[in-house]
Amino acid sequence: MSPVALQDLNASDRARFVSVCGPVFESSPWIAERTWPLRPFATLQAVHRALVATVEAASQEEKLALIRAHPDLVGRLAEAPALGALSAGEQAAAGLTSLSLEEAERFRSSNRAYHDRFGFPFVICARENRKEAILRAFPERLRHSRDQEISTALSEIARIAWLRLQDAVVEA
Repeated sequence: MSPVALQDLNASDRARFVSVCGPVFESSPWIAERTWPLRPFATLQAVHRALVATVEAASQEEKLALIRAHPDLVGRLAEAPALGALSAGEQAAAGLTSLSLEEAERFRSSNRAYHDRFGFPFVICARENRKEAILRAFPERLRHSRDQEISTALSEIARIAWLRLQDAVVEA
């Protein structure tokens, strides 16, 4: 899909706004739905800030559902056809689709330990990291408290959303 101009996004109805901004957050169109009434936005950064503010204002259950909407890196969902096109492309860009057997097992083991500790998948902006950096992040983040890790995961989701938003909308 080609990018939408910011002025067109600002003039769009709810359905169009959600079709453009909804995929920015993994399987969570409610964020775009709640942000739509805040239009118009002066800049792309303002759109992103409003979307992130919607997440920040959400309930703890909604935040956890957003984190849980993300697939494991190299995990069962990453290997299934259900992996979204955006996530699949991001994981491929990070080198996660061409792993050795040892690397794949390290990811699966790390994912299990992380999920067992926190109850949700490990989320990191794959477009900003390579497989080696991601593997190094697991042990560090496993030392976090659950609250710290929820905050870290939401920060990573905001980074993912910013990059996806830049792909979807242009300031013409």
